[in-house]
Amino acid sequence: MTGSPVVLGIESSCDETGAGLVQDGRLLGQALASSMDEHARFGGVVPEIAARAHVHAMAPVVQEALRQAGLTLADVGAVAVTAGPGLSGALQVGVAAAKGYAFSLGVPLYGVHHLAGHVAAATLDGGPLPNPCVVLIVSGGHTSLLLVRDLARDPIVHLGDTLDDAAGECFDKVARILHLPYPGGPAIDRAAREGDPKAVRFPRPLTGRDDAPYAFSFSGLKTAAARWVESHRAAGTEPNVADAAAALQEAIADVLTRKAVRACTDHGISTLVVVGGVAANSRVRALAERRCASAGITLRVPPLRLCTDNGAMVAAIGDLLVRAGAEPAPAGLSIDPSAPLEFAALTPLAAPRAA
Repeated sequence: MTGSPVVLGIESSCDETGAGLVQDGRLLGQALASSMDEHARFGGVVPEIAARAHVHAMAPVVQEALRQAGLTLADVGAVAVTAGPGLSGALQVGVAAAKGYAFSLGVPLYGVHHLAGHVAAATLDGGPLPNPCVVLIVSGGHTSLLLVRDLARDPIVHLGDTLDDAAGECFDKVARILHLPYPGGPAIDRAAREGDPKAVRFPRPLTGRDDAPYAFSFSGLKTAAARWVESHRAAGTEPNVADAAAALQEAIADVLTRKAVRACTDHGISTLVVVGGVAANSRVRALAERRCASAGITLRVPPLRLCTDNGAMVAAIGDLLVRAGAEPAPAGLSIDPSAPLEFAALTPLAAPRAA
């Protein structure tokens, strides 16, 4: 094959085993296996179950991605893998598999940051991101506003992060209170279609004039929703789930998009990129489109299949690193379950053993 090498990306940070193949910014094939159904009865991800599921799914997922691309392992010229953040056992499975593929094929290995992968997912649909751009990452564990220049080369600047719960975490916890199924985000989105977003006035955290302009806080919103539900049940009535879902979704979408558009206008940046699992939420997407259009800002959001965790986004970051001439990961590549987002590449080393 001509051009840059085909990059195999492997994602295993949580409950989804993903593999993707990218070359020169073009997605060739991807496959995904999820253990979500195994976690649903527990109301959240069980780390040991997730790690075991990755072990069983890894090889079949890689083979399916290759099949979709019409390639074989011999066509792979580099391997990229999520090294953090995520669940420790789950990350270990992915890194071990990536090392095995890279070593057996004799190709370089790149460790990447999971959240940078979400940002790179936006390049697979609309091409390279403008330099600079503002990126809003919204997922189950992270909510951040970032200033991104050259994703493969430059440090990633944090304009603001969540001070407590992430937006996706708020969705999950309130969904559980409302007796909606796990995962909570999609369940809230479905229920909200039948509800009135104005039926309940939930707070908009950190949106006052003197508040931190780009920081987020969803713990108070979660508590307000829980108390509203509890007050209904204490009075002997069940809350209107559709109205509660619509009102919660509206509050979260309002805060996210208001702060993201403000960051763009304050910094004179004309492109907003919204990524992560919560970017699949219908109200977040619709409100972002409306507010960006009003402010003259170009909005970039990956297609739904690339919003949640997947191997294509990891391959996309690996492809960018390869084309930027980045150094491959050292042989001792390990994991960092709580890695801060500073650069796209992430190459933690295993701690030396005590004598």
